[in-house]
Parts: sequence; structure tokens; C-alpha cells
Amino acid sequence: MSANFHPLIYIIDYILGVIMWTLIGRVAMNIFQREDSQFFFMRVFVKFTNPIIGIFKPITPSFIIAPIVPLYVAWFFFMIRFYLMPWVLGYSVMGMLSFPLESEISRQIYQFFNSIKF
Repeated sequence: MSANFHPLIYIIDYILGVIMWTLIGRVAMNIFQREDSQFFFMRVFVKFTNPIIGIFKPITPSFIIAPIVPLYVAWFFFMIRFYLMPWVLGYSVMGMLSFPLESEISRQIYQFFNSIKF
């Protein structure tokens, strides 16, 4: 890791990041599958994200169509990770790819493609 944050910060960001990307994954899967599909991955996305969507139901506008609601909720998690976390930690700007989860994934992808010899 490039920054010296307390491990709890990384754990919180990883949890929020996984929730955010799972919600985005549900929207992407919903393009190809119905929510009541018997496809294993769609059932997992729906099962794990329904409780989170339920928590945000009171602040979800009624004009948002049902397949887009997970994306709306994912936006909240993005805002928490991008604005609230740095503010709580006392940073004004953390920079590009400042999210620990995405930074680690991009680092692994870079190392993978950098190791391939053509």
C-alpha cells in the first residue's frame, strides 16, 4: 500500500468498495437477466444487495425505475468513499486512484500485463 493508513481504514474502504461494486454488478447483470432469474450469480447479487437497497428505500426517489435503484445506492457508497472518508481522515484531496481497493486491483493488473513477454 502506498499510504500509511491504519489497517481499519483499509478494511472499511474494502467493505464499502465491495458493496459499491456488487451493486453496480447487479445493475450490469440486470441488463441480461431478470431479477427473479434462476442464474446463480444473479441470485447472489439480488440476495446480497436487497438488504442494502432496503436500507436506502426511504431516501430513494419513487421516479427511479427499479433496475436502476442499485446504481443510485452505489452512488452513495462512492460519495462516502470519495468525499466522506478523506474528510474524516483530514485530507483535502487523496488523488487519482486513491481508493485502496481499486488501487490494489489496478496494481495487480499492471503487474500481470507487465510480466507477459511478447
